[in-house]
Amino acid sequence: MESTETKIKKSIIQKERGELLFPDDFRKLGSSEAVRLALHRIEKEGFIRRVAQGLYVRPKLNKYVGEVLPTAEKIAQSIAKRDKIRLVPTGVYALSALGLSTQVPMKLVFLTDGAPREIKLGKRSIKLKKTTPKNLSAIGNISRLVIQALREIGKEQLTNEEEAKIINLLKKENKKELLHDLELAPVWIQKIMEKALNKK
Repeated sequence: MESTETKIKKSIIQKERGELLFPDDFRKLGSSEAVRLALHRIEKEGFIRRVAQGLYVRPKLNKYVGEVLPTAEKIAQSIAKRDKIRLVPTGVYALSALGLSTQVPMKLVFLTDGAPREIKLGKRSIKLKKTTPKNLSAIGNISRLVIQALREIGKEQLTNEEEAKIINLLKKENKKELLHDLELAPVWIQKIMEKALNKK
């Protein structure tokens, strides 16, 4: 009889390096307690790395820097997929994702329809804030970030240069998705989004 530990190791080897591993991924290989202990032991021997509570990875290897751990963004996406929740980046993270800020936020804040919580990732963290369905209804990859980024900047603080950059970004958005998301934005943001439509 193979131990839970051996079965889990075999399963991990079959996955791509860099893929995030949750205890639930191995629930068919043993009881939740056996899986938890096995992952703890496998991590202690250095076969996998723990990136957050209940979240592991077998890091990708790079010949120059050694182990490469998944980004905080990838971790957030994996959690959303596992928990079947929606996430919308907010604040400084939305600005940085659009290239409007060079600041790399230490805390990534997302609006979600899932449970609010904070996930520690070493020096960085992911914060999930519960919000209304309307705030999660935007569908465009660019326009949903733009709405949050503009909220972060604020109507009075927005410079002409920032507005021009945002309009250029929105021109790349799918027109149907942009029209959908425009309806969800505050009036002052709608006016900026409309400029991108007029110039398309």
